[in-house]
Amino acid sequence: MSETVVTPPKTDKDPFPRSFWTANTTELFERGAYYAVASFIVLYLGRLGLGEYWPSTLNGLLWSLIYFLPILSGTIADVVGFRRSLILAFVLLAVGYFFMGYPVFIDGQTLLPKAGSDMTAGTGVIAPILIGIVLVGLGGSFVKPVISGTVQKTSGVRATLAFGIFYMVVNIGSLFGRGISYFVRTHFSLPYIFLVGVGCALLALVTVIGFYIDPDHVPGQAVVKKPRKSVAQILTDMVLVLKNKRFALFLLVSSGFFFLYAQVYNVLPLYLEKVVENDPPVDLYTMANPFVIVAFQLIVTHLFGGMKPIRSIVIGTIIIGLSMAINVIPVLTGHIRLDIMEILPLGSLMITLNVGLVALGELFTSARTYEYIGALAPKGREGLFLGYASLPMAIGALIGGPAGAAIFNEIMCANSTKDSATGLLNLDPTMATLGWLVLMGIGLLSALSMYLYNGWLRRLGEDV
Repeated sequence: MSETVVTPPKTDKDPFPRSFWTANTTELFERGAYYAVASFIVLYLGRLGLGEYWPSTLNGLLWSLIYFLPILSGTIADVVGFRRSLILAFVLLAVGYFFMGYPVFIDGQTLLPKAGSDMTAGTGVIAPILIGIVLVGLGGSFVKPVISGTVQKTSGVRATLAFGIFYMVVNIGSLFGRGISYFVRTHFSLPYIFLVGVGCALLALVTVIGFYIDPDHVPGQAVVKKPRKSVAQILTDMVLVLKNKRFALFLLVSSGFFFLYAQVYNVLPLYLEKVVENDPPVDLYTMANPFVIVAFQLIVTHLFGGMKPIRSIVIGTIIIGLSMAINVIPVLTGHIRLDIMEILPLGSLMITLNVGLVALGELFTSARTYEYIGALAPKGREGLFLGYASLPMAIGALIGGPAGAAIFNEIMCANSTKDSATGLLNLDPTMATLGWLVLMGIGLLSALSMYLYNGWLRRLGEDV
């Protein structure tokens, strides 16, 4: 192994090295593991008896760990090496997903027919769930910086193609995970999706151990030892970044988009299960996200790639805000559970369109956010500031978990009654409409705030 070297492409015709393809394979398995469980975490925790607020709050905590901790884990990976970091990450992920299913697999807990309203879970349920969330958050936080770092180091002169392949693999993994989840869930039972997560994490671990080579060694070049940061230095950098008022304000303003993005895995599953249909295939409905990204990524890039980043971000945020409002249609018509061509209820069709539009908004927003931060950062500190580009996702998820549960339970479901025949909720049309409009309003307000923020920068003579 020590004699093997990694040779990045020097021309457009040179092939990518093995580490590039191994990294992408592990990314596929990691995304497969995550999205096998993502669409059902809130419903699973609700059926375990965690009540109306804890499922979404804990789901928000999981997302925030995954997107906040790379600030630390990326630095650790530079110190201990990418290969060791990936091995550690997939061990943590496998154990973490197992602990998520522990209450059912080991403790013998029985799931409720659907997410309940009362908090009935005891310490024997809550403790392993918390352990699982922390372990999955820690493990997942290593994967993104290490895999993207490997792609960067092994891409050579073909960086654009390399990251295009990487982004495609992410979405293929998302489809793969959701598809396997659907098969396992429908042939066995809901908790088995966590065994899918365990299995995917173990496949990634075997791939890393058997095939992954740390990309730092290039033939004919000495290994350059980069300066290592201590924890104190990391914390000092964090203070330096967050003391920058322009950047700190941008993080808060842009978190509105990710607040709404988090509702795809908080409000939407609850709405489907409690209002639209019993045992909804949320994994299939949320496949609209990767499908739209794969189908429209090149088109959006070609047509709108020349647009200024801030305008693109504003448009993406408007799209995700308006996407929430289409769920008002079945509410106002009174046909939420009306079957469309005997395939799916109208409410489920609107949710699927909602998810697809969220993905379209993501195409306008996510990549351009990195571009905008790079331009916003002080000269010479672009890399430092870009390391914090995932903070809006962490902020949006952390706030979006409990806030999304409050919007659903206290507004959308206010004055609702239970249908005696189906067990589903009959919503008060006024309150249900208000709930969706509140979500839309958050998106539009976030877009307006971003527009005003950029106008403030222009007045300061800092047009980015």
